[in-house]
Formats: sequence, C-alpha cells, structure tokens
Amino acid sequence: MADPDTSYSVENEEQLWDELNKTVATECPAEAHEAIDDALRSWLYLASRCRDEFSQSEDDVATCSQSLLDGSLFQTNPDYVRTQIIYSLLQEDEAGPLYVIASFLLLDGRADEATFKRMIAEGCFYRLLELINGRRDDDPGLHRLLLELMYEMSRIEQLRIEDLLHVDDGFVTYLFQLIEGLSDDAHDPYHYPIIRVLLVLNEQYMVASTTAMNDPSSPVAPLTNRVVKCLSLYGPSYRTFGENIILLLNRETETSLQLLILKLLYLLFTTKATYEYFYTNDLRVLLDVIIRNLLDLPNELMALRHTYLRVLYPLLAHTQLNQPPHYKKDEVQKLLRLLAGSGNAHFAPVDETTLRLVDRVSKVKWLCEEGVGAGEVARKFLGISLSHTDVASNVSVVDVAAVMEKPGVQTPSRKAEAKAEAEAKAGSEAMAETEVKGDIPRPGTSGEAKEAKEVKETSKPSKPKKPLPEVPKHRHGIPYVPTGHENGTRSSVKKPPPKAPPPRRKGRIKHTTTSETVKSISELV
Repeated sequence: MADPDTSYSVENEEQLWDELNKTVATECPAEAHEAIDDALRSWLYLASRCRDEFSQSEDDVATCSQSLLDGSLFQTNPDYVRTQIIYSLLQEDEAGPLYVIASFLLLDGRADEATFKRMIAEGCFYRLLELINGRRDDDPGLHRLLLELMYEMSRIEQLRIEDLLHVDDGFVTYLFQLIEGLSDDAHDPYHYPIIRVLLVLNEQYMVASTTAMNDPSSPVAPLTNRVVKCLSLYGPSYRTFGENIILLLNRETETSLQLLILKLLYLLFTTKATYEYFYTNDLRVLLDVIIRNLLDLPNELMALRHTYLRVLYPLLAHTQLNQPPHYKKDEVQKLLRLLAGSGNAHFAPVDETTLRLVDRVSKVKWLCEEGVGAGEVARKFLGISLSHTDVASNVSVVDVAAVMEKPGVQTPSRKAEAKAEAEAKAGSEAMAETEVKGDIPRPGTSGEAKEAKEVKETSKPSKPKKPLPEVPKHRHGIPYVPTGHENGTRSSVKKPPPKAPPPRRKGRIKHTTTSETVKSISELV
C-alpha cells in the first residue's frame, strides 16, 4: 500500500502537504489505470500519515479527501477512482487507511448520491456492519465516521433484502447499549450517529415490509424489525434512546430526519408491547413538540403534517397520556379546530386527508366530549360529503412508510417566514421614510445638524391662541361684579390698599382714681 520512496521523503507536516498536493494534481490519461493506482496509493499513504503522525484533527483528513476530489487525478476519471476506493473499503483492515477511505466516500456521496448507490450495489453495507459491530473501543473516531457513512448510504436508497438479513439482534442490542453509556465526545453527548443508524434501519424494515405486501414475488416470510423487537423485549433497559429521539425531534429542522423519528414513534405507539416505553414526562414533552410543529408548518407541507397527525392519534389513545389528569386537553382540542379550518382565515383550505386524520384524533375517548367532526367541517368549508369509510381514516404502516423527503431539505417555519416578512416590511418602510426626509447627515456634522434643527424649530409659526370665553354678566340671577383677576388677566382699576391698623398701646391700662365716675348704661341711654 505504502510507497517506499515517499515513506522516506516525508519528514514534517509541511513537506507532507506539499507531496499530497503534488499527488492529487497528477494528470494521468483516463486509460492509464496503473498510473492512477500508483497515485491513489501515494495519496492514501500520505493522508493516513497525516492523521496518525501529524494531526489528530478530523478537519485535516477531510481536507485531504477534498483535495483529491478537486484535483486532476480525480477529475480525469472519477468513476474509476470511486471504484478503486470502494474496493479498498471492502478489503482494507487497518484503521488509518480505513478512516481516510470512509472520509472520502462520505464527502463524495454527499456531493453525488450515485456514490452511495454504487456502494450498496457493491455490498458495502455488510462490510460496514462488520467494521462497526463491537469495534468502538479500537478507534472511537473511526467508529463514529463509519456510523455516519452507514446512515448516509442507507437513507438514499432501499437496501437489498440480503443486506437486512445480515442485521441480527446482537448488532441492534450493541447499538442500544452504546447509547445507554456515557458519551466520550463533548460535541455529541447524545450519541446522535448511533441513533440515526437505528432510525434508518427502522425505516428500511418498514419499506421492506410494505414492498413485500405489494410484490407477489417477494419471500413469504416477512422480515423481523429488529429495532422494534429489541425495544419490545428490553425497552425499560434502553429508555435513554427514547429520551434522545424526543430531544432530537425538538431540535431538528431537516424534514427527512423528522420523518425518520415519526416513523419509529408510530410503530412504538401502535405496538402493544411498547405502549408505555417512554416516561410520562417525556410523552408530555413530545406532545408539546407535536403541537408546536403542527401549528408552525406551512400549508404546503401536507405530507409532514399528515405524518404528525398519524402519530398523534396513537400517542393520545394508547400511551399514559390517556390517563387523567389529561395533559393539554384544551390545547389539543384547539389545535384540532384550527387544523380542521374552523373559524380560521389564516390557513389555506383543508384537504380531505387532513380532515380524516383530525376526525380520527378527535374521537380519542378523553377528547370526544368536544370532538371536531370532520364530516361537518367538510360540508361547511369544502362543500363535500365524506362517507363513513372516508371519515374513519385508514391508517396503516404503508401510509407512514411511503412518506419520503430528500436528505438535506430543511423544514420551513411559518413563524420564521412571518418574522422575515415583518422585518422586510419594516426595512422598506424605514427606507421610504429616509427618502422622504432627505439625505442622512454625514458623520462629523452633528453640530451643524443640531443648529439647523434649532433654527428650523424657531422659524416655525406659533399656533394662534384660542380666545378666552366671555365672562358671564349674571351668576344664578345675581348681577356679577368682576374682580381684579378674571381668567388670568389683570383689571385696569387698581384695588385700594387696605387701611393700616391702629397703633398698639404700650404699657398697662391705668385705673382712674379721680372724682369722675363711670356712667352707667342707663344714664347713657
């Protein structure tokens, strides 16, 4: 594998990058397969040394893979290079080269789905199964990368039946046990790569079962869904997985991953052995998430809305939420009325499938006191009449399994769209206001702008004062004499000043002792 000449020439990281850039820039004719093989061996050796000796960063290995994708070596004959690297995955056993190979296939497959389809056709699923099963402690970084590669490859296209037959109970149990353990990765405390693999395996089992139902040539014995089987038998031992998928649904904005979670939830809530797999508090959180997402989904995402409603019915009917006190009963009834179009002018006209699913949810025993009634809503708002079979929605695994979305598509948000429209409207109004007022003053002229503002304010014409009301001439029939102050005005006639008081007597009052006597009152009269 290694080039002996190169192994002695690389002594430091700078020299390694120089050699690697020269290797990926090698221009070989399309038919010169031996020259391409030699260059690929050199690239694989250099990239492996980059991880083992010079750098432990995942980004540096990804840079090595991206340099090959962008270089002339790959651009000359991409199909041949992909084929050789896929064959290397099937044959390689050393951790260093395996990490580089997996990194390249992951980057190339995300850019071109044909790579993942080619890997399935070449039998890479079983090879990845062997490399992942029981080998986490050997190289945790490689183990996580292989899990990501299996997930991305498996969600692009339906796996072959022989691939799914290689998945046994031991492999699924091993993945559940890893989730129960503490994560050694600070950036991934919830084991999301492992959870995604279990979710995509569940979807593959659902698709395989529906294909077998519709294809007469399929084998008689149906495939056993190992994920649901493990949770049915040992669910209480693996409840961390349930907590984490609810957290993932709460945070995830990618539509395809939301559908993967909802498909597993549907099976768990419709399988009697797993009715009470989740903790009650986790179920309440899940109900809050479903209510929020249903209200936030735009009108055009009908398939995702239908899947949420198909999960909502067994969640309310079969789990601990059907026991009193009933959690969020009023909010659920209000949600159903809104989805059915009752008294809501902001939603588009309701489709028949939504009406059927809403009616099905409204017939849950502890909700049916104030059920919506899809038949009545259909006649009122759509002008159609639903038969009894239409109102009773025929929910099956086929309906849920058939919902698909291309990886990477983000779920739009009604709230985010309204916020963006409000911000755009506010920006346009501010721009229009700026145009009306004129040019914005340049920095450094704030003093001049202040003076101009003061001059503008002083030059404004003063508002005319309102005339004062006329003073009444009579008050309650008695002639009224105006005083010196009326309505805040002064009278022209000055009021005379008050008279000065008489001077105070000094000393005590003297008692008279003369012959003059005091006359009596009678004499005075």
